[in-house]
Amino acid sequence: MTEPEDRIVFNSVRVLASWPERVKAALAATGVAAALCFQTTPGLPETPPTIAVADFDYIDTSGETKDQRAAHQARMAQFAELLRASLGAQGGYRVLPFECAQPPCTPINMQPDNFITASRRSGARFVLYGGIHKISTLVQWGDVQLLDLEADKVLFRQNVTFRGDTDEAFRRAAAFVGESVRDAVEKR
Repeated sequence: MTEPEDRIVFNSVRVLASWPERVKAALAATGVAAALCFQTTPGLPETPPTIAVADFDYIDTSGETKDQRAAHQARMAQFAELLRASLGAQGGYRVLPFECAQPPCTPINMQPDNFITASRRSGARFVLYGGIHKISTLVQWGDVQLLDLEADKVLFRQNVTFRGDTDEAFRRAAAFVGESVRDAVEKR
């Protein structure tokens, strides 16, 4: 015996349905399937935002007689690397390289227009940059900015002060800045 055309079989349960009801049911099922295709699947990560971390400028006006330029240059390189590592380790960013023809790759060294061009060339959505100013033997002051290259605006600007002119002082400052940048991007 053959099934009448006006019956639909769902999991071995026969349901009587007219042709228009079957069309509506099929369209509804297609709509649900399409909606599911466009939803973010829980548990699968979204593409993380891209960020480039430029080198940071350093100015020493402390008046100390000892020449510490080499130590400060090494700490600034370490500061930028710590920020890159911190942002990459947070899992919420894909850190891209920031390159220029003549390092250090900073707005002061490169001139602002060239800096913005290099920022865009990195392919990143955001670029993090700034500088540290050594005011005295004990006090360092920093200015950090996060530029949203798509929106063409400064998304985040923070002044940071920290005590000490040691590797540990710079590590702590970099960790603090990394957390602050993460919070700023999450709030945007």
